[in-house]
Amino acid sequence: MSDVCYRPPNEDKEADDIFYKQLGEVSQSVALVLVGDFNLPEVCWKYNTAERKQSRRFLECVEDNFLTQLVREPTREGALLDLLFANTEGLVGDVMVGGRLGPSDYEMIEFLILGEVRRGVSRTATLDFRRAGFGLFRTLVGRVPQEAVLRGKGVSEGWTFFKKKALKVQEQGPCAKRRVGREEDRPG
Repeated sequence: MSDVCYRPPNEDKEADDIFYKQLGEVSQSVALVLVGDFNLPEVCWKYNTAERKQSRRFLECVEDNFLTQLVREPTREGALLDLLFANTEGLVGDVMVGGRLGPSDYEMIEFLILGEVRRGVSRTATLDFRRAGFGLFRTLVGRVPQEAVLRGKGVSEGWTFFKKKALKVQEQGPCAKRRVGREEDRPG
């Protein structure tokens, strides 16, 4: 899936929230390329930082949706306004900034969308939570005498204990069946 976006400067919080919700939905695609003018010149993409709250919220949305921003050079008057995102590594290649189309004061972004990304069979077994037996998982975890076992332990030590028990129950099979699938089925 490929999409183009324009985010006006000084967009209000409500409009940004709607955009972030839509971005979360389209980011679930196996392969997403999103390009557009996001009008967030103060974002430092090298370090993924921003001073303004509005820009920090945008960065959080990008991170929460596992998007990678691929433009590294300014696109207008020394600012990086036009951005290119992909949700799958290796989906986009040969990103170049330069040249203008007509009288525009924006630099063009050229890139290739590569076909057949990460196809094939994964040799790594993954857990398929769509077929999980959470009732049985809950029962098995519930059998652990948590109050007695966790008494006197700190938060970190207690979490480590619980995590080990939950993983052990998960490995017994009721939580999710293991499957070997196509690499494209796995989160990027």
